[in-house]
Amino acid sequence: MSSHREAPEISKDPVADSSDLYAFVSPDRPDSVTIIANYIPLEGPAAGPNFYEFGDDVLYEIHVDNSGDGVADVTYQFSFHSETTIPSTFLYNVGPIESLTSKYWNRRQLYSVTRVSRGGRAEILARDLACPPCNIGPLSTPNYASLAKSAVHELRGGRVAFAGQRAEAFFVDLGAIFDLGDLRPIANLHATFGLPSLSAAKGVNSTASLNVHSIALQVPITDLAHGGSRPTSTSAAASSVGVWTTASRRKARVLTTKGGSGTETGPYVQVSRLGNPLFNEVLVPLAQKDKWNAQSPAHDANYASGVAHPELAGLLNVLYPGAFPNLALYKKARADLEAILLTGIPAGVVSKSFSTLTGSTQADMLRLNLAIPPASSPSVMGVLGGDVAGFPNGRRVADDVVTIELQAIAGATIPLVDPSFTPDKAIADVSDGVSGAGLALLTSFPYLGTPYSGYDVPAA
Repeated sequence: MSSHREAPEISKDPVADSSDLYAFVSPDRPDSVTIIANYIPLEGPAAGPNFYEFGDDVLYEIHVDNSGDGVADVTYQFSFHSETTIPSTFLYNVGPIESLTSKYWNRRQLYSVTRVSRGGRAEILARDLACPPCNIGPLSTPNYASLAKSAVHELRGGRVAFAGQRAEAFFVDLGAIFDLGDLRPIANLHATFGLPSLSAAKGVNSTASLNVHSIALQVPITDLAHGGSRPTSTSAAASSVGVWTTASRRKARVLTTKGGSGTETGPYVQVSRLGNPLFNEVLVPLAQKDKWNAQSPAHDANYASGVAHPELAGLLNVLYPGAFPNLALYKKARADLEAILLTGIPAGVVSKSFSTLTGSTQADMLRLNLAIPPASSPSVMGVLGGDVAGFPNGRRVADDVVTIELQAIAGATIPLVDPSFTPDKAIADVSDGVSGAGLALLTSFPYLGTPYSGYDVPAA
């Protein structure tokens, strides 16, 4: 959560598990879009002797639909390969790593980037780009911030890429939410099934001091927009694109008695995907989650009933009796959630000048209006906080997507499509009680902050 271990099969395959996706008009370069796809969720910083890395046998992809049919018009592919340069040692490094070519670094990882247009035309943008090492500690990786900065690579066409370990920026109280929807700030209202009563409390960030592996890409807006244009109308459907990330593995893997990873053969098969945060996590039934991960957004009409009638909205009335009386009586399909998550928001719903609509095709994609500039005073509540440059118009790193989506499911966005509905007063308190205050973030690409080291990570 946002998409950490959200389905049975992918929970066993962390290097292919897409945990978070961000897409936003770059605040320090507003003629470009930054897309960040995170993998390997819940990395503990102290991970020796074999530190985390991307899968050499995984094809990572970032997809962009600019024609509104849930099919990629532009895809960026990332393929990795690892090298062991000092085969005689068991160590990741035998001395301080102070450059990306350090002779002391034993296990390094390189990657290529390819842009694929709809129809299959492929353009290799770069080969053998270096990932930084993981942040091990003050002896092994001194001056880590500058070392990682050297792994920010400029590509042709004004594009920039980074792939490597970063500090986790997603914040959520996993321990409470998956304990039967216990939202600590309103835990005193929770039905406790005959167990001892709960007390209201502050949220606990379950991802604090953890790391992830990030694939970050910054490209000109014209690289993504239909026809290579630069959209200017914030209300036009043509200004919005849909973004999602996937991970795929070869269809067959053959193991040998000689050890190692074996041999992978056959075409790639998709095993993970992510568009909007929490979609597969919260809206897709457990029995269908693995199937959802293997399909493209173009087939998401098959899952629309979970959006129109979200299970969690019904559970709120069971878990918090009497707190959501108006929501309990609302039996209509949730057109607000269908717009936010499956089609985009038409102009006139939030305002005449705002839209994330990509068309009538129902598809889970993170929709971004390319014509809306970065906010001068961002709100972590995004559109719910009056900031149209934030979620669900794309997703910025600091956006509080857990609170936004919990409040939306609880009915905060119903009046946008049904003015007769009166939101329950309890909605204002619906939150997991965790904020992004104190997150390790950068003000420029790749935005996610310096990863925690195993030596310096705070004690529990």
